[in-house]
Amino acid sequence: MQTIEKNLHRQNDTNQSILSQISLPIQLTGRPVCGKNVAIDFNGGNVTSDAGVLLLSEIENQIGLIDSLSACIQDSRRSYSVDHSINDLFAQRIYQISCGYEDANDSNSLRKDPALKMALDRLPVQEDDLASQPTISRLENQVTEKELAKMKDVFINQFISSYDKEPELIVLEFDDTNHTVHGQQQESLFNGYYGEYCFMPLHVYEGISGKFITAILRPGKRSAGKETEGHLKSIVKQIRAHWPNTIIVFRGDGHFSSPEVFDYIESQENMYSITGLTGNNVLQKQAQTTIDSAKRLYKDTQRKIKLYHSFFYQAGSWDCKRRVVVKVEMSERGLNVRYISTDMYQAKTRSLYEDIYCARGNMELMIKDHKTYTKSDRTSCHSFHANQFRLFLHSAAYVLLHHLRTQVLKGTELSKATFETLRLRLLKIGGRVVELKTKIKIHLPNAYPYKFILKKCFDIFDHLRRTDTIRLC
Repeated sequence: MQTIEKNLHRQNDTNQSILSQISLPIQLTGRPVCGKNVAIDFNGGNVTSDAGVLLLSEIENQIGLIDSLSACIQDSRRSYSVDHSINDLFAQRIYQISCGYEDANDSNSLRKDPALKMALDRLPVQEDDLASQPTISRLENQVTEKELAKMKDVFINQFISSYDKEPELIVLEFDDTNHTVHGQQQESLFNGYYGEYCFMPLHVYEGISGKFITAILRPGKRSAGKETEGHLKSIVKQIRAHWPNTIIVFRGDGHFSSPEVFDYIESQENMYSITGLTGNNVLQKQAQTTIDSAKRLYKDTQRKIKLYHSFFYQAGSWDCKRRVVVKVEMSERGLNVRYISTDMYQAKTRSLYEDIYCARGNMELMIKDHKTYTKSDRTSCHSFHANQFRLFLHSAAYVLLHHLRTQVLKGTELSKATFETLRLRLLKIGGRVVELKTKIKIHLPNAYPYKFILKKCFDIFDHLRRTDTIRLC
């Protein structure tokens, strides 16, 4: 059986190569149904499998993110030989990523997709096709470091403009993740923890809303305190220019507990921090009484015990003492001791750990939406700048999908869905596109199960178009 499957795969690969060269129509044969043979081909005409991409173009029309990003690029191409504007290339690539086509190679087929052409304000039949893979790849490799810095500012400004008014509190959530590499990408390093060559991009989100702030591609090692301070200072500077009174809380894992970061935060008004802290003998000595109490209570009750204690501690590299909260947990699995460090001295001990610090677990979901569901770890270009550019393209897809979920789908059953669920339910819709003289019709399936949610979405955008004073935040 395995030999037959291997031969079939080999034969299919050979056939696909031949068909692609001579452009013959592909004919498939399905299992007979009720005695009737089933013939399958790809001659359906102007049919799209991604009719929901028009929702994303509606969101872009409201927030203007793609327009702002493309404006960062200086187009040095010869004008007489340009068929696709920089803005169109950005939009095409970002919409494709949002719909689950993370490879630039997919552009070779999707350039003819009628819904994708409409999302870029092109007629689905009469106007020219979109860009192919070579054009997309040239764009990725022409972006400069200066232009990438402008794009970083665009994302931060977009985050700020997503609020109608100055918020009372925001949480700057810092974390990194690994991007495995399989070639000779510039600045990729071997990471002993992951046991592979990788990048370690830094992700920054607003911890309460999940809104994207920035993502910075880095070599495959943990960021040092000075580097983290530089990124934090740059973000806070832009935020403070618009929100001078907002309380800012910096939150991160233990490796963000650096003296450079703490010193900077303490020099700012209305800014606080809460981070993990690696245990040591000094900390354990301070927590020993609580540890002994937890062990004794568990021995007496044979039930899971969780105790908290707060004290002040100063590491050798710190300029002053900071408040440390220790959580001691004793159960049938054994002893579990965790420490966090903070400069919030008035908050209650348990609330600091359970309500404020543990909420950073949502950061894993944000990175999962970004990395797993938009495939942002596809940093396979040789150039480091090209890979940073790719990371920004996937970040733009995150922003569009996040707006779709939190703003457009508010109050629906999909308001807390993952990006993958949104893609399967609302973007991957089959539709037949008919271009008439005075209008364009898109015929969706009669059996589409989310037609009422889709109707609500388009009703919202129709209302926004009619009301210039209202916009999608």
